[in-house]
Amino acid sequence: MTFKDEILQGIPEHLPAPKHYDATVNHAPKRKKILTAEEEKLALKNALRYFEAKHHKTLLPEFKQELEKYGRIYMYRFRPDYKIYARPIEEYPGESEQAKGLMLMIQNNLDHAVAQHPHELITYGGNGAVFQNWAQYRLVMQYLATMNNEQTLVMYSGHPLGLFPSHKEAPRVVVTNGMMIPNYSQPDDWEKFNALGVTQYGQMTAGSYMYIGPQGIVHGTTITVLNGFRKINKETKGGLFVTSGLGGMSGAQPKAGNIAGCITVCAEVNPKATHTRHSQGWVDEVIDDLNTLSQRVVKAKQNKETVSIAYQGNIVEVWEHFDKENITIDLGSDQTSLHNPWAGGYYPVGLTYEEANNLMANKPEAFKEKVQESLKRQAKAINKHTEKGTYFFDYGNAFLLEASRAGADVMSTEANKEFKYPSYVQDIMGPMCFDYGFGPFRWVCASGKSEDLQQTDAIATKVLEQLMKEAPKEIQQQMQDNITWIKGAQENKLVVGSQARILYADANGRMKIAEAFNTAINNGEIGPVILGRDHHDVSGTDSPYRETSNIYDGSRFTADMAIHNVIGDSFRGATWVSIHNGGGVGWGEVVNGGFGMLLDGSKEAANRLRSMLFWDVNNGIARRSWARNDEAIFAIKRAMESEPNLKVTLPNLVDDHLLNSL
Repeated sequence: MTFKDEILQGIPEHLPAPKHYDATVNHAPKRKKILTAEEEKLALKNALRYFEAKHHKTLLPEFKQELEKYGRIYMYRFRPDYKIYARPIEEYPGESEQAKGLMLMIQNNLDHAVAQHPHELITYGGNGAVFQNWAQYRLVMQYLATMNNEQTLVMYSGHPLGLFPSHKEAPRVVVTNGMMIPNYSQPDDWEKFNALGVTQYGQMTAGSYMYIGPQGIVHGTTITVLNGFRKINKETKGGLFVTSGLGGMSGAQPKAGNIAGCITVCAEVNPKATHTRHSQGWVDEVIDDLNTLSQRVVKAKQNKETVSIAYQGNIVEVWEHFDKENITIDLGSDQTSLHNPWAGGYYPVGLTYEEANNLMANKPEAFKEKVQESLKRQAKAINKHTEKGTYFFDYGNAFLLEASRAGADVMSTEANKEFKYPSYVQDIMGPMCFDYGFGPFRWVCASGKSEDLQQTDAIATKVLEQLMKEAPKEIQQQMQDNITWIKGAQENKLVVGSQARILYADANGRMKIAEAFNTAINNGEIGPVILGRDHHDVSGTDSPYRETSNIYDGSRFTADMAIHNVIGDSFRGATWVSIHNGGGVGWGEVVNGGFGMLLDGSKEAANRLRSMLFWDVNNGIARRSWARNDEAIFAIKRAMESEPNLKVTLPNLVDDHLLNSL
């Protein structure tokens, strides 16, 4: 059976042979037992509804065993035999070029070189799933291969609800993930309803099919590290950045440190994650002994090296050991998946990786205690370093939030300030990027050709250099950082999986670059291009402890912006749209929306990109300006000057002296 035939068959009529459990693949940890006996029966009944009744007797004991052994029903038997990766778009079957682009992006999310736990359909973050099980994957690929441009596929937390009649300008796919009734959005609610097979955690770009490997966060991390050193008035050469996490998104940190030009020490407890990043060239060296590590860092500081070092072990040990050895840490952060602290997102100090996984599955309350003890130790060690001058920032992974819930010493005594340390959005990305409209614009060359990516890099560079000539001084640094980034993109070997690129651009930059791509496609210079962005952006996400943490008018706990964003993208020409509960900061802590758009060189695509990209950014700037953020007020006024049809309500500023006199 050919690849196209296997896609078109969907769920096979005859059961495939059971799949063996491949121990060489990085697997998700066992989820804790949370269902009652009756709920387990319901989970099995829910899983079996994907299959004809004649198969139920065979599949029931198998699915029951999966539920008992892994805490979820993944339907391993139905994992395809073909290799999953982003093929050139013409290799996918189908009537709709837009649907083929979606198939490409879905397969990229599940590529073994890209996905964190590919056999469990988890792309990153420990629980960021594309689908809940392999039956869903097979059905979705079949739907996409058979749909036309007057249909829309509706995705219900990994489940394909079906194809519905629509029209050519409608999205081809509408995605929701984890959209719970608010009172049912606690961490254990995810455990329960995910085990039942009725919802999933789509993270940000996992369940919306727009993940491009760790490159997706390299650029943002590079900007953060560069500006972190700028904030402390220190050059990156010889400077030390200490952090943790080498899986999924966090695996970008050592590469970003290398691009920024500093010394990076990144701790990781999972040997497979460390091996993956080292084998991909995303981290230079691996050390598993603390004394050897400290000696290597001292030497790197003396020689002002640019080097990234993975410490195979727990980050708490690094913070404590460097304090004892009096090693100066310039920048510090953490990017373990603390949005998911009780199910593999954070591993406590004092336990081996295997011991922690065993405790997590079999004694979840004891595991939770260990995690909270570890967070208190980590915070205590960080505080010792910051007293010596370390600049520590929360990297939006809920580190400070979970540390505070554990009772760690991270709370601020200052008025109107929650934590001792800022979020990187509060200090850097919010005022310097998001408020001005700069965010993570990305594209994928659907041809799969590296030469197409080189051509798009050249096109984007030319556009940015031209825009910079006319840019106001307020955004000159942002423009220059992005030009430097895109010029070095090829030599930094950022591609993992699809031929993709990311850079930070404002609405004008995104539109101009996209228009130039569409023209090049029309001229036959490159193949189709898929546009997208991270949800971690100007408009797509309402997240009080990350994306909207620098909004101080009291509205940071509202989620209107993300909903407005996805609705507006839907009728302005997006190929697909998504809205999720949960992201990098946790289930119930954020609502975020994303999009994808296929450029095919047509006049229709040109109209769509102008309409949608302008809204996709300026929606968020308008909200940020209403919150009285100076940079956003500047940006939205500039946007109104460029577009006569844009009329935004601006805030009238109040003199603080007047309020203080009350």
